[in-house]
Amino acid sequence: MAGDMDRSVPSAKVLGVDRERLRSLFGWLNPGQSLVSGDSLAGNARLSPEEFAQLNFICQPFCDSCALPFERGEEHGLICAACAAHPPVWHQARSALVYDDITSRLILSLKRRGNRNGLSVFAEFLASAAGDVLTTADLVIPVPIHSRRLAMRGFNQAGWLAAALKDKLSLPYDEFCIRRVKATPSQGHLNARQRRANVAGAFKLTTRGAERITGKRIILLDDVYTTGATLTACARTLQRARPANLDVVTFARVVAPANPTI
Repeated sequence: MAGDMDRSVPSAKVLGVDRERLRSLFGWLNPGQSLVSGDSLAGNARLSPEEFAQLNFICQPFCDSCALPFERGEEHGLICAACAAHPPVWHQARSALVYDDITSRLILSLKRRGNRNGLSVFAEFLASAAGDVLTTADLVIPVPIHSRRLAMRGFNQAGWLAAALKDKLSLPYDEFCIRRVKATPSQGHLNARQRRANVAGAFKLTTRGAERITGKRIILLDDVYTTGATLTACARTLQRARPANLDVVTFARVVAPANPTI
């Protein structure tokens, strides 16, 4: 009897699948809520005007290869010294926002609490920042998480971002082209060298990936670009399938001390 009762009651996750769509349809019944503070907002808003004003969008000029912002006055299309010395294994990179206190709260709301309410806003930011590479792409591939972490968390935030972009731009995505075969520990406390070692051999190209990627223009999508270690490991795996082009898009970018341009 208990089992039958359990099956008859939808889970919170199932109910949450269409929460964003219901909110858009019945916003007057379910007012907006700040993704930063959690405070109620008028209409169907996700950010207050004050919160939006705090967002640090990455605009030109920036490094074409890693999206690192340059000082104002630099020309467009330049690359930083780090990318000139060690070119990335992808072609171009785009990021919507500088990773800072307010951006971290947006990401943690998605990543740690599974709050999908801001996905349509995030997709708008991504489309605005990376439209030049997204509009020419054939397929988006979100950075995968290990099956163990997926079972514990119940979702992959990069996959959710890819789904939001599909809703926004009708751009196909595939979460099964590569898989994470190594359950790596959290990288928050690691430096760049340690992060590279941590993700070495962590990803594997699937048969499906080899079939779908060859000759296609691919976008590798993640929530945050920190040192580029995870993105590099994923990109090297994808390059084995010989895509026609591979670009990287992230919602946020950690900005280290500015590198000189060349």
